[in-house]
Amino acid sequence: MSTCVRSRRGLVAASALVAALSLAAVTPALAGTGTIRTPHAVAHAASEPMAQGDPRSVSQRVADFYGAYIDTIWDGEDPASGASLQALKAFYLSADARRKVAAYEARQHADGILFAQNVPVKWRVAYTGSGAGQATSRVTLTWSDGRNARVTRIDVRSDLETRKITDLRPVR
Repeated sequence: MSTCVRSRRGLVAASALVAALSLAAVTPALAGTGTIRTPHAVAHAASEPMAQGDPRSVSQRVADFYGAYIDTIWDGEDPASGASLQALKAFYLSADARRKVAAYEARQHADGILFAQNVPVKWRVAYTGSGAGQATSRVTLTWSDGRNARVTRIDVRSDLETRKITDLRPVR
């Protein structure tokens, strides 16, 4: 009888293990119905930092602008992207900054926000100081992945009262 009890315990334990493993395999699939998760996408999503924001922060506003601007250019095949870029500039840049950007673009035949003709793969914004009603943020643009990725920097000045970007200058 002890052999029979041991076999039943083993069978129950094995059944419980199979049920738990099946549940573990099915639960992620059910949670993301309609989403295909490739190993690359899962690894990339796991490595992304958490994002947060503060609408009162001038540097956060610069980061929001660059994030939305780069996303819009990245998805340039979208018919609405041209109008979106103009709307972003109108919302985040002062009238004077928009004139300077337009003049740069006409003169250099390059994007006056990124100071380039292509699109970066990463961006980062850091507060660098303030005074006389203005705050300065440094935008770092990374143009490729890998060890020897090219990086450029832009100093962005913003008005502390309106939070509008008033000037953009590439760092040499």
